[in-house]
Amino acid sequence: QVQLVESGGGSVQAGGSLRLSCAVSGNTYSSKCAAWFRQAPGKEREGVASIYRGGVQPYYADSVKGRFTISRDNAKPMVYLQMNSLKPEDTAMYYCAAAASCGSRRPNDFGYWGQGTQVTVSS
Repeated sequence: QVQLVESGGGSVQAGGSLRLSCAVSGNTYSSKCAAWFRQAPGKEREGVASIYRGGVQPYYADSVKGRFTISRDNAKPMVYLQMNSLKPEDTAMYYCAAAASCGSRRPNDFGYWGQGTQVTVSS
C-alpha cells in the first residue's frame, strides 16, 4: 500500500507560480514512479509529469514543458511540482499518483492516488 497526501494548491494570477507537494508513505516498490495528473471540469484526467525515484527520465506533457518541474526528495520522502508562468488553462484539480513504473501515461495504470489539490489561475 502507498499513501499520498498533496498540499500547496491555491489561487494565483496568470504568470504566477505555485509549488505542489506530495507526501509519500508505504511500499517503496509500488511508488517507484511518482506522477502528477490534473483534471479540469468536464475534461479527462491527464498526465502532467512523472519521475522515477532516482530522478532520471522525468516526463512532461507538452503543455507544461519549460514551465513545470517535477522533483523528488527521497529522504523525506516527498514529490514536488514547481509550476511557473501559470496560465488560466492550468486551472484544474491536481493529483499525485504512484506506480511501480513510469512506462505508462494512462491514469488507469497508476494504482495509488492522493485526494487532490485545487489550482486556480485567473487572467
